[in-house]
Amino acid sequence: MGRDNQAKERQLRRKTVREGRRAGYARILIVTEGSKTEPLYLEEIRALYQLHSANVAVQPGQLGTAPIQVVRYAQQLFEQGDLHKGIRPRSFDQVYAVFDRDDHESYFNALNLAKSLDGKLRNDEREPVRFKAIASVPSFELWLLLHYEDVRAPVHRDEVMVRLKQYMPGYDKGAGRVFAMTRDRLAVAMQRARGLAERFSEYTEPEPFTGFYELVGVLTTLRN
Repeated sequence: MGRDNQAKERQLRRKTVREGRRAGYARILIVTEGSKTEPLYLEEIRALYQLHSANVAVQPGQLGTAPIQVVRYAQQLFEQGDLHKGIRPRSFDQVYAVFDRDDHESYFNALNLAKSLDGKLRNDEREPVRFKAIASVPSFELWLLLHYEDVRAPVHRDEVMVRLKQYMPGYDKGAGRVFAMTRDRLAVAMQRARGLAERFSEYTEPEPFTGFYELVGVLTTLRN
């Protein structure tokens, strides 16, 4: 390795150590299927609730968009870290893999892999790590639609988008400020999503379900 590369590696390590100085609450790694919509939404929550970037890291998957690839990348990023992203190996207490049902063939395999990893991995403090899939049936947009409608029957992802745009004109994948636009209806959406979770699960598709209420609940109460 040349001197320039060695210097860059040292700088990255120092930067990672600085960013690793965290606040006194749980450290959470979130890996998403989407590269824009979900990360923007989650980063908006992180900023609004003043969650330290060393405690809450949101990263799009880098191995592909299939659910199994999202889960595998979440495991890889947790275990190996990534100095270029300021992430140290095993430096989290909770890991969440976020993906949609859509028509993915690996959906159920991804759910099962995430479940098998829950409590099996150890972090840098030798504590068992919570590893959980945050799945939505049919898509993330169901979570947004629940802010406006009490959805209780199966619905195709295209229909979800059509109905959502009635309340959020101009909404599209990659839209920003989505949390700000829907925040005043958050309590209603949480209640409706919990109601779905009492009747269905991520395994009972095509029935509507979203685990996003759980992840949002974790983030919005983390500092407490």
